[in-house]
Amino acid sequence: MIVTVARVTDPDRFLEVFRTSGADKRREHGCRGARVYFDPHDVHRVWSVFDWDPDDYAGFLADPEIPAIARQLGLQEPPEHAEVAIELPA
Repeated sequence: MIVTVARVTDPDRFLEVFRTSGADKRREHGCRGARVYFDPHDVHRVWSVFDWDPDDYAGFLADPEIPAIARQLGLQEPPEHAEVAIELPA
């Protein structure tokens, strides 16, 4: 799992791009699924949780089309990656 936190200018626009061109590009790089959560105190802060292998995610980040998609998403700054604090078996 990969978890990122970002600030966006327009939450509705973010979701539109995230579920269309963003989803296509993620699938191209092996992402198996994603969820977006809005911060309950700030709708412009989004948490994205991806079912993604780290190597495939690295390939996604290296894709030359990603900066243009990030601009379409309306990211105010590059996403921050949340670090795993603990992982427990099912």
